[in-house]
Order: sequence, then C-alpha cells, then structure tokens
Amino acid sequence: MATGIKDKVAILGMGCARFGERWDVGTEELLAEAFDEALKDAGIERGQIDAAWFGSALDSVNVGNSAIPASIALRLDGIPVSRVENMCATGTETLRGAAYAVASGAVDIALAVGVEKLKDTGYGGLPIPYKGTLNDLWLPQVSAPAGFAQLAGGYRAKHGINRDDLKGAMAHVSWKSHQNGTLSPKAHLRKEVSIETILNAPMIAEPLGLFDCCGVSDGAAAAIVTTPEIARALGKRDLVTIKAIQLSISSGIESTMASWDGSFVRNTRTAATRAYHEAGITDPRKQLSMMEVHDCFSITELVTMEDLFVAGEGRAVHDVLDGFFDRDGGVPCQIDGGLKCFGHPVAASGLRMAYECYNQLLGRAGARQIASPSLALTHNLGGVPYQGIAAISVFGLHG
Repeated sequence: MATGIKDKVAILGMGCARFGERWDVGTEELLAEAFDEALKDAGIERGQIDAAWFGSALDSVNVGNSAIPASIALRLDGIPVSRVENMCATGTETLRGAAYAVASGAVDIALAVGVEKLKDTGYGGLPIPYKGTLNDLWLPQVSAPAGFAQLAGGYRAKHGINRDDLKGAMAHVSWKSHQNGTLSPKAHLRKEVSIETILNAPMIAEPLGLFDCCGVSDGAAAAIVTTPEIARALGKRDLVTIKAIQLSISSGIESTMASWDGSFVRNTRTAATRAYHEAGITDPRKQLSMMEVHDCFSITELVTMEDLFVAGEGRAVHDVLDGFFDRDGGVPCQIDGGLKCFGHPVAASGLRMAYECYNQLLGRAGARQIASPSLALTHNLGGVPYQGIAAISVFGLHG
C-alpha cells in the first residue's frame, strides 16, 4: 500500500535566478545562475548529482525539445537528465520527479531545475491564434485573462457578491503582493502600487484590470534533494523536508458536464485533499504558516484560498479584506510578491515558490522573514479553470 513521501526527501540546497527582462543573458546563463546557487547551498560537487529533471514549457526556441541543452549548460556529465513539461505545473513536476527518485531509493541525490526565457520569444501571455495545421484541438482558443474572468463571474454568481466588493478584494490581493514584492531583490516588479491605481487601471477582461494580471518574465530556479540521512551525513543541521507533492489533472468533466458551476477550480480541491492527507494536515487554516499560490490573476488567488480550504465557502473576499493573507496576517500569502511581482517564466515558477518556502522555513528570508514558520505550501494552476492542472507541495522543518 502506498504510504507517500512525507519526510523521505530533504532539500539539500536551492537557487533562484533574478527574474525580469534579462536581455543581458541567455537561457544557459539563467540555468547556471540558479544551479550555482543551489550547488553552493547544498555544499556538494556537481559530480555527486545522480540524476536531474529539467523543465521548460514554452521556450522551445531556446532549449529545443530535449534535455540536452540543460545537460550541456550545467555540465551534468553522463547522468540521466529528463525533460518534462506540464504547463504551469512544470517546475513542480521537476521537483516531483527528483523527489520520487530519491524516495524510491533509485538515486541518492537529484536535481530539479526549470527555466524560461519568454522575453526572447515575444510571448505575451496569450494563446497563439494561428498555427496552421498545428492548431490545438483540446483547448478552446480563449485568452488567459478571458478564461479567468469567467471564474470571477461564476464566483460572484454563486456567492451573491456584488461587483464592487469583489473588485475591492481583488485590488487588495494585488496591492498586498506589490507591497511584499518591494522586499524581494530577485523579483521583476519591485514597486508599491496604490489601491486607487489598481482599481482605475485599464480593463483587460472584465473584471480583470491591468494590475489584476501577472507579468511575463525570464527566470530559472533549482532544487537539489536527497534523503534526510544523507543530508545529515553531509553536515546539514536544519532540514526542510517535503511533506507532500500532489498533482490533479482535468479529465474534461468541468467543460463537458453540467456538474461544475464555474465558481471554483475542481483540480485544486482534489490535489489539496490528497496533499493534506499525505502531509498529515487536518486543519490547513490553523496549521499552515504560509502559502505561495498561483496568482496568475488576482481572482485566481482569491478563489484558491477557498479551494485550499483555508477560507470557508464564499468567505475569501472577507478574509482578504481583513488582511488575513497579508504578510502580518493569519496565513501570509505571496510573501515574496508571487507571480504578480516575479512574473511567470512558466517552468521556473513552481520552483521559485518552493525557494521562498525553503528560505522562510530556514529563517533566511531577510526583510521578508515571518516569525517561526513550520509548514509552507505551494500551489500551481496550469491551463484554465475549466480544463487544467493543479499541483500542490507542502514543506516543513524536520527534527
């Protein structure tokens, strides 16, 4: 019977490149920037890494369709390196592969790394409308803002929330992230934005304005994982272990059957239920110390609070406005500024979230540091609410 991977895998080291418009470097340099920090943090030589998982979702121009570019860039000589892609969950998918390999006993030390150089591709966060004979058949060609604007409409209708109240809560979500982002040296956007500016910004897809949408960035992040026993033998005293990693992928029920009302993300609830069971969490609102969630749009973060069972049904609006998810609130969310301020280099985002959790748990977050965190959660959401992927990881200190 499956027992999960709780506390079977420890994070030996992590690294994160500075996110932004990195015109000065190529994909290889971004990879090296994150990997070198992770290697130094782990206190090992690259030759001690037994296997690697490399993530890239949208940047085939720079990295092609194999793992060879990463293997060459990082000089991972002769070891197996697997290329993975799972939309916005790609970074978490690399960590899942590396962690499962260690937990199974297949390898002693594994690397997870994700990179995206989206500014070079001209990617604007919208689907490509014309690709000739290669048009996608499985996903309706709707823009990302339009897809998540529908989530806002469904949420409003179900819970009877008026437009101004929802807009005010969404504005607070974005305002809070910009406040936090000013304290993140590696974030793309590091400027405070007022509630008034957010509310009066140009409309992108009603009710989502400009500041309700995350940006597009270049970036990379990496994690080196091993067993707690090996980590101790290598001299590590304070250990962050993985308590759970769970994925849930849509089977099409949301978009093809009438059972879904459009007010929540079904896959997030499924993945959260599994992750909490694996991690031994019975009351996430009380037990979680912090969260880094997939705030591609402000409405996504708001609804995710309920999908993660941290806010009650229809109560996320009130919790947000009460400051429960602020940096000094009950369960701080996006302490580093989130996707909103880092931007979203797709394959790096999940690992960037883990990087913040890891540093917070070890007390190394500097000006952003919260008091005595013990359990941290990351959440990715790929695709659109009615057809997509949810990935959840839980991390904690290991005695």
